[in-house]
Amino acid sequence: MRNKDTTITIKISSADKGKIRERMKSAGVNNLSAYLIKMALNGYIIQLDLSDVKEVLRLLRINSNNLNQYAKKANSIGVVYREDIKILQQQQEDIWNEMREIATRLSNI
Repeated sequence: MRNKDTTITIKISSADKGKIRERMKSAGVNNLSAYLIKMALNGYIIQLDLSDVKEVLRLLRINSNNLNQYAKKANSIGVVYREDIKILQQQQEDIWNEMREIATRLSNI
């Protein structure tokens, strides 16, 4: 953490302050000082759309739930169906493929 020993004061219009607050909000930043310092030093803030990551997490939760249900079934009746296992394997492969695509896109930023 940097030692902050200097103050900068600026005057802006209410309209500009509103625009800054909107951009902060859209960038997911809550601290005005942090936002202004980041913008002043780097000139930009990268905002990522992680909706695809949320979707993969949703699919992973569903797949995990399915796996738990199959495990309960196997423990209670002692039988696991080959088709159920194939479905789980395919779902897991789909999730991994999606994660690879996301990782590739993120590495290109």
